[in-house]
Amino acid sequence: MFSKEQRNGIFLLILLIIALQCIYFFVDFSPANVVAKTQELEKFNKELDSLRLVQLEKEKPKIYPFNPNYLTDFKGASLGLSNEEIDRLLAFRKQNKWINSPKQFQDVTKVSDTLLSKISPYFKFPEWVNKPKTKYTSNGYRGKTQNIPKEKRDLNKITAKELQEVHGIGKVLSQRIVRFRNRFKGGFISDVQLQDVYGLTPELISKVTNRFTVKTPRKVQGININQATVENLVTIQHIDYDLAHKIIEHRNLINEYHSFDELMKVKDFPVNKIDIIKLYLSLD
Repeated sequence: MFSKEQRNGIFLLILLIIALQCIYFFVDFSPANVVAKTQELEKFNKELDSLRLVQLEKEKPKIYPFNPNYLTDFKGASLGLSNEEIDRLLAFRKQNKWINSPKQFQDVTKVSDTLLSKISPYFKFPEWVNKPKTKYTSNGYRGKTQNIPKEKRDLNKITAKELQEVHGIGKVLSQRIVRFRNRFKGGFISDVQLQDVYGLTPELISKVTNRFTVKTPRKVQGININQATVENLVTIQHIDYDLAHKIIEHRNLINEYHSFDELMKVKDFPVNKIDIIKLYLSLD
């Protein structure tokens, strides 16, 4: 079937394949042993590790000074606090009490010494906590006075100009507070409503409430949370129709609310506004 030339070609191809197989099995093609320079390798690894540490330091979230009295769930978790420790702080603040030192923070939250030493350098308390006022006595003695503020004036009766006495509250913010107060017939119900004034930080709110407080609160008929309809609930600040339906759905699921804290389990509930929403609610 094959011509003489073809047979010769096939024969040569077989010989070539056999030769290549022999070369593959009997010739060592492995690379020569590489001699590593130990000192240079260690130096390179150290440089690589230092670059990694620099990168990790850059990516580490920065902590800025903050007042621990206004610690939120998210902020507490990012600092390493457990849910139980955060809950203890929130329960303490709901009693209208204030933390004025790192030690008191640890007593309330029960955080470990290690965590306290890590975050306490960033605690920022109001000036009146860190710098007690001094006075001269009749004999010239300059001693410390107790941090007892003057009698607070009524937040529902003060003017914008009086608000400007507070350091950090200028013409714009003072007018904004008064305009917000005047939106409600009768003014504020509680100091906590200052949280809704745009531009007021927790530190500024603390400074305002050190001088002023709601002495003549607006009268509000609390809405029974266990009997309220959607139409009742949407009359409350920060509650829209979608949230009102979810509040009622959760109520039907648990039969009835026994405390306002149960509202925080409602999906999409604005937890940071619960103190304001509670002003308009009742349990009976």
